[in-house]
Amino acid sequence: MKKIQIKGRTGASAILVNESMQNIARYLPDEHVIIVTDDIVRRFYGNAFPSADVIQIGSGENIKTLDTVADIYDRLIRLKADRTTFLLGIGGGIVCDIAGFVASTYMRGIRFGYVATTLLSQVDASVGGKNGVNFGGYKNMVGVFNQPEFVACDMSLLATLPEKEISCGFAEIIKHAAIADSDMFAYLETHHEKALSLELTVIEKLVYDSVAIKAAVVGKDEKEKGERRKLNFGHTFGHAIEKTTGISHGEAVSLGMVMAAAISVQKGLLSPAEEIKLCGLLKTYRLPLRWQLNKASLWDALQKDKKRESERMHFVLLKGLGKAVIEQLPMNAVKGYLDWFF
Repeated sequence: MKKIQIKGRTGASAILVNESMQNIARYLPDEHVIIVTDDIVRRFYGNAFPSADVIQIGSGENIKTLDTVADIYDRLIRLKADRTTFLLGIGGGIVCDIAGFVASTYMRGIRFGYVATTLLSQVDASVGGKNGVNFGGYKNMVGVFNQPEFVACDMSLLATLPEKEISCGFAEIIKHAAIADSDMFAYLETHHEKALSLELTVIEKLVYDSVAIKAAVVGKDEKEKGERRKLNFGHTFGHAIEKTTGISHGEAVSLGMVMAAAISVQKGLLSPAEEIKLCGLLKTYRLPLRWQLNKASLWDALQKDKKRESERMHFVLLKGLGKAVIEQLPMNAVKGYLDWFF
């Protein structure tokens, strides 16, 4: 097991890479512990949960709402949860987002931690202190910054994931390499077969390297005022695609990275050869490069993106593989690029 520490203004968070869920009790307080999980995770791993009350929710992006949050508040009250209660989210990114938001707002905040059960949550969704839910169909429109006390990333839990979920996690791993580490990008190219088969030493390294990149960025800019915006590479178009098509987060981010890379080439920041390498790597990890999209719907979603400030959008581009830059693009320029793609 390897540990990475994130230190933010909202608290410190220990990321425990390849820590087993069997050992999670050692990180829990003696006070009242309540678990939040979904039906799928409980079915597979409920017998391995530490002894605690369990609040079970549904699964899928459609349950990541304030209605679900309100239901959990009600159940916490019925379980007599107070300010000494510890909330443990066990699941993927949706469970962790909801559990973190609930813990950060119930009684003005209680302690919480996660066991991340998907590759996507281990390398991105559960790491960094962002907690939120969707509103009106728009992603993470309501939320807070607050660090979990720990995130346990148990590699053995990945074995039950479907292939599509594994690829979704690799979208964020590739993103981290593309924005911050050209050596990691090369490693992903040369070790793709072992990575896709979840060979332990390879997947542990990739999870650790991804978390290390994100931890370094979050440590400098916890609340996304500058440096942390680089983690949004592929996410501006990606979130709009996710909302308008209903495809998975990883698939949408892959398409968003393809679009952001194309803009980077047009602006003379990224070479065409590097664009081809990025697209080739995404394809190798079974991620899409094209999709049937509706331009009008995408534009409507882009105008409601959190990264928009008045008539400008913070947009992440690549200045070579392994280096990201942030540009403030006028919304009419974003619209122009959208017209260019179509």
